[in-house]
Amino acid sequence: MSRSLLSRQILTFAVVGVINTATYYGLYLLFLTRLPYLAAHVLAFLLSMVGSFFLNARFTYRTRPTWRKFLLFPLTNATNFLVTTVGVYVIVDLLHAGSRFAPLLASAAAIPVTFVVSRRVMLPAKEIA
Repeated sequence: MSRSLLSRQILTFAVVGVINTATYYGLYLLFLTRLPYLAAHVLAFLLSMVGSFFLNARFTYRTRPTWRKFLLFPLTNATNFLVTTVGVYVIVDLLHAGSRFAPLLASAAAIPVTFVVSRRVMLPAKEIA
């Protein structure tokens, strides 16, 4: 794989992440007008994850979406959640830094890990090497 292709994928992945976050938040606020906050959160999260899957398939990895990829895609979100949660714990409890910005730092650290997992889900093994 060429360096420029990998760079393009990383940049596109980041842009899709920003779009996904904005979509989630917009849907959350919309659903919040009719639903309890937790239901609004879950519904917005699920819908934005579906959108993220199709955006990443089309623009980041330029691959055909399949049911297999679609069903495995939530692993990227689980990975992000795990890395971010561990990161927040390390920053706040072990490094004794403030909790206010810990999630932002931990999320930034989770992006490369999430990118690697999403590439494994979305691309055939021969395209990753």
